[in-house]
Amino acid sequence: MNIRTVIIYSSVDGQTRRICEEIKEVLHKNDQPAELYSIDDFKGSVSDYDLLIIGSSIRYGVHNEKIIDFIEKNKEKLDTIKTAFFSVNLVARKPEKNSPETNPYMLKYLKTTAWRPKKLEVFAGKLDYKKYKFFDRTMIRFIMWMTKGPTDPHVEIEYTNWEQVRAFGKEVGAM
Repeated sequence: MNIRTVIIYSSVDGQTRRICEEIKEVLHKNDQPAELYSIDDFKGSVSDYDLLIIGSSIRYGVHNEKIIDFIEKNKEKLDTIKTAFFSVNLVARKPEKNSPETNPYMLKYLKTTAWRPKKLEVFAGKLDYKKYKFFDRTMIRFIMWMTKGPTDPHVEIEYTNWEQVRAFGKEVGAM
């Protein structure tokens, strides 16, 4: 039986997209092809799939509004298929905040929605000050200063644990 799989994401700076591409590759290696769409490009129906994975980055403390709207509009259909949701954020760089049970953004999201995907995950993102526009760079540096993170405007640090991403892909593919 061929499982129809789709991965839908929202990515501000590209790291969430990279994570989705890695998950897609893991699924492909396990003979489970998947379609990959940004939330802006997805025109299909949830009903067309057996497995739907949603990934969303955090910017200024919230998941992308289009992802939230998509989930709210499709909640009933999402509840009839296998689903997974992951959040990408820099807070997850801290070991005590890198799981769905301890990440403040995941916990906040779960309090505001009735949707319960079958699998949840949190991944640390990438910090790349050179890539940010002035306002974002300034705000992210301030947030990092408050959370005792790196503030050097020239720093680029990839916090994503790629083994964790691949493990998630295998687990989701086995659902």
